[in-house]
Amino acid sequence: MTSLEELVTEISQFEAIIADWDETQRGVAFALKRAIEELHKEAITRLIKSVKQESMTSLRHAVKDEVVYAVLLYHELIKPPKPPLEQRIQTALDEVRPGLKSHNGDVELVAIKPPDTVEVRLMGSCSNCPASTLTLYQGVEQAIKTHCREITRVIAVTNNSSHGIKNHDITSPFSQETTSSWFKVTDIDKIPELSVLPVQIEGESLILYRQGMNITCYRNICTHLASPLDTDNVEDGVITCPSHGFQYRLDTGESLTFSDVSLQPYPLKLEENMVFVELKNS
Repeated sequence: MTSLEELVTEISQFEAIIADWDETQRGVAFALKRAIEELHKEAITRLIKSVKQESMTSLRHAVKDEVVYAVLLYHELIKPPKPPLEQRIQTALDEVRPGLKSHNGDVELVAIKPPDTVEVRLMGSCSNCPASTLTLYQGVEQAIKTHCREITRVIAVTNNSSHGIKNHDITSPFSQETTSSWFKVTDIDKIPELSVLPVQIEGESLILYRQGMNITCYRNICTHLASPLDTDNVEDGVITCPSHGFQYRLDTGESLTFSDVSLQPYPLKLEENMVFVELKNS
């Protein structure tokens, strides 16, 4: 009896031969292959319906054969078995981990509580970040629910030194006395009406918004995953992050997507036709 490996090897050999043909010849071969596959799929579908009516036991027994299983899987007539729940959760966490690590954060699985709850721990800067709730919902929770339909609750547990988890220290910008200076940013008429102007001042990336003589200034970072906001996607005084669609009111900085976090504002002053911004001295 021919094994599955032998059959796959033979098919691969023919595919390699066809790959050297010209485009017209390959097109004919692929069209023939597709027509034969559709015929086989229809025949197998009818066979399965007939066997189901007679004996589900016989059908289950047939699917245990590796060649039968491979063909049914190829034609999408059966679904591959799901990986274990923990493996799917780890896959979800691996998807969001690069974004968290880019901001000195991370996440780990703490516990799976059947039937529908997962506990995770946000670590590093994410553990104390004001936007950690947003990070949990928009990043971690959505990734887990995408990979694990049976999970309906994702809970973030706090760090606990008794469990050997060290709390990460976050230096507050208000922990020491700071001074500030005013820097010229641009001329008023260079800021487009009802749009944004991205600028770089003293190493800070900012955006300016103008509505008449009302000008606001914010850090050029979305509070979701720190994507830049310097985009032309401004409508009715609302800017939309090009990365994940988060929206903010440019007159107040308020987030319309997640009300608990807002854009970081910067003080401005106008002198004649010039715009000055106040920046903290490092």
